[in-house]
Amino acid sequence: MTLLRNLGALLLMAAWVVAAHVGSAGWGNADFNAVVAVLPVVAALFMALWRVPPWAARVAGVLVVLGLLAWLWPQLRSNVPLLYYLQHLGIHVALGVFFGRSLLGPGEALITRMARRIFSHELSARKVRYTRNVTLAWTVFFFANALVSTVLFIFAPPAIWSVHANLLTGPLIGLMFVVEHIWRLCVLAPHERPGLADIVKAYRRESAAASPVSTTPPPAA
Repeated sequence: MTLLRNLGALLLMAAWVVAAHVGSAGWGNADFNAVVAVLPVVAALFMALWRVPPWAARVAGVLVVLGLLAWLWPQLRSNVPLLYYLQHLGIHVALGVFFGRSLLGPGEALITRMARRIFSHELSARKVRYTRNVTLAWTVFFFANALVSTVLFIFAPPAIWSVHANLLTGPLIGLMFVVEHIWRLCVLAPHERPGLADIVKAYRRESAAASPVSTTPPPAA
């Protein structure tokens, strides 16, 4: 059952990526492309509204969102690539801030905090230095990808920007995981390397402490 559920989630994700690429490139039906583009934003808004205690406020919020969609629909269906660009930019900037702000001030870096949730023993100076550098690496990655996305969106054809944003972002994140994993094998002792399940659990706990909802896959600690 779990395998089927995971397979279904992967297929749904693949379908969304293809639909996002088609819509960003300006192909296909404009209304359908706009629906796919705004669906994640609308779903997030509805989830946030669901947390509002008075039911009347929930209903009012839903009506306001639906009213805005109806009012803005002609503009939305005419600017589908812009919708995807703003989503891509917003996600990367938010993640860059999420990781980067932990590098400022006297507190510990995000991945250092995650490592402390995984290991019961005190972290070595080498581990602390490594986790801080990894936090910095992911911060640079997210902001750099946002910058590349912006440059391509402004100067390249929509189809070229879409290849980067919708088709290559996932593999680029995967490449970051691979590079970080190799780096970890080179600089950390075996007992200082966490398992993938431990990393996921630590990231979810850290995300839950910072935000009510988080589904972003974590970097390794």
